[in-house]
Amino acid sequence: MCESINAPEPVGRRAFLGTAATALLAAGRARGAPAAERPNIVYLLIDDLGWRDVGFHGGPYATPHIDALATSGAKLEQHYVQPLCSPTRASLLTGRYPMRYGLQVGVVRPWARYGLPLEERLLPQALGAVGYQTAICGKWHLGHVSRDYLPTRRGFDHQYGHYMGAIDCFRHDRDGGFDWHRDDRVCRDEGYSTDLVADDAIAWMRARDKQRPFFLYLPFNAVHAPLQAPQAWLDKAAHLPPGDRAFGAMLAALDAAIGRVIAALEAEGLRDNTLIVFSADNGGPRPGSNGSLHGAKGSVYEGGTRAAACASWPGHIRAGSTVDQPLHVVDWYPTLIGLAGWSLTQPLPLDGRDIRACLTDGAPSPHEEILLNTAPNGGALRRGNWKIIVGNPRDADEGAGNRVRATDELYDLATDPDEKVNLATREPARLADMRARYEAWAKQAVPSRQRKAEPGYKAPAVWGE
Repeated sequence: MCESINAPEPVGRRAFLGTAATALLAAGRARGAPAAERPNIVYLLIDDLGWRDVGFHGGPYATPHIDALATSGAKLEQHYVQPLCSPTRASLLTGRYPMRYGLQVGVVRPWARYGLPLEERLLPQALGAVGYQTAICGKWHLGHVSRDYLPTRRGFDHQYGHYMGAIDCFRHDRDGGFDWHRDDRVCRDEGYSTDLVADDAIAWMRARDKQRPFFLYLPFNAVHAPLQAPQAWLDKAAHLPPGDRAFGAMLAALDAAIGRVIAALEAEGLRDNTLIVFSADNGGPRPGSNGSLHGAKGSVYEGGTRAAACASWPGHIRAGSTVDQPLHVVDWYPTLIGLAGWSLTQPLPLDGRDIRACLTDGAPSPHEEILLNTAPNGGALRRGNWKIIVGNPRDADEGAGNRVRATDELYDLATDPDEKVNLATREPARLADMRARYEAWAKQAVPSRQRKAEPGYKAPAVWGE
């Protein structure tokens, strides 16, 4: 049961829609241009999924719907994200590295008195300006300190789900505060979070304006801890070792939910004109697995930043293909806006690059170099096949403290994708060049917004209220 409201037009979207954009949107609606002229977009973002947890990377768990999605399009084998949750979500929705607005360290904690800065133009705002319907079903994790930071004030027409991470999947609470919402009002729907998110996404697709394209953002909270699943899925996972059973059940439930969303697209006759992107938000922690990749969630090693990912768009992305070029989650912002026919001109410079040619034509990466992170005491940069790790490789995680190593690390990912052989001492000239390039990025970073809980912190009865 959710509160029924007639929500006003989001403030963030009003602020973005200038005279020209409003005129363009009105013209598009007046023409009655069918949605088929531009693709629908479904973005599936999976929380804490390891590189090897999916079947298409040889994982030990059955993920038939995710694997079928990968087979129907392209596996993105060098798709980078940020080491942690909130920074990746911010990168996706802004097309800008999180160090540009202070979200490069940690995640937006329950007690945070900040969020993704309001001056950032978000992807749903840009897509909404050219007639796209926009919805987020799942986890926000980009600020809840005031209503201006909530999804319906940041360009989403519809919101369903929770604002923070690590919620109880059945009780829908965090630290004793309730965290489940529809259109940014408290919602008392009962059930398993993964199923509720899929159900709402399907209902929203069916009720949409059939004459307009849509952007559906599905950031599932699975497979993030707490590891919980309905008993039926736990029973099906009884063959797994006890330490893996809850994780495997949670992943199976997620896979089934994704299968239902794709089936609904097909039933609505939308599949052929829908681009589906699937990606983890960071490397997996235990009990998930990143395979042979070094490191895990929170680190800038490949195991923390190279995501299990794929993209499918029938007739545009060749089925069964592989894109083995370095890409980054910031690239989806300009790519999707380009597909929608909207201008990339904006006051804040983009770090992302349009990767359509990589997906459809096998073009090389548009990046000369990719910043994997720069934080006060550590970070990493990839240039071509070379990668430098500076300082503390776990500094993206606020739990890393101030531990700084005296030496940098240098890897040739072409021959050593698992980062086993540090070539820093063998390649001093290259190391110096890479360090200089990294420092040039680091000088552009703004201070981290991360703060500890204030004395006396206590969760409210309902988060975001």
